[in-house]
Amino acid sequence: MRRLSLLLATASLMMSVAAVAADQPAGFWATPTITGYGKIHYLPNAAYKPVADQTYRIVFSLTEAAKSPRDVNASLDRVARTVNLYVAAGVPLDHLKFVAVASGGATPLVLNDAQYRAAYGVPNPNLPLIEKLRSAGVDVAVCGQAVAEHQFDYAWVDPHVTLALSALTTVTTLEHQGYDLLQL
Repeated sequence: MRRLSLLLATASLMMSVAAVAADQPAGFWATPTITGYGKIHYLPNAAYKPVADQTYRIVFSLTEAAKSPRDVNASLDRVARTVNLYVAAGVPLDHLKFVAVASGGATPLVLNDAQYRAAYGVPNPNLPLIEKLRSAGVDVAVCGQAVAEHQFDYAWVDPHVTLALSALTTVTTLEHQGYDLLQL
């Protein structure tokens, strides 16, 4: 009986989500700066919008694995969403000082395509996003200690990724320089 109730509740939730998604007009979601990633729905009259003439320093700590090796890491996608939100609010890219450092379960997202394919049997879905983030000025880094803990060779790290001493020292060093920490 409990199993049937759970199935019915799950089905009801899925239908509700589908109904809400169906009500959204075309163009509701946008990816204005990091095209194809980090979708946003911009609210021009919302509170707590970034100020266009200020500089924002954020270090993102990415620690969660992707749901599947075929999926872009959700935390990395949220970095793209953050870029999209700030730029949509009028903040120029050169006012965004963003560093995303992967460690823990997120570490594999930085593997070059050959090593990712060898480990997971699919191309690394994160590499196109990493390249777009880099083009927007975001430094994507990986914890050197996590690379070792995963028994990855340092040469396996994609050349678009910065090899950091550790996530611990990256976060604390950047916080010391005035960066705010967002743990994703």
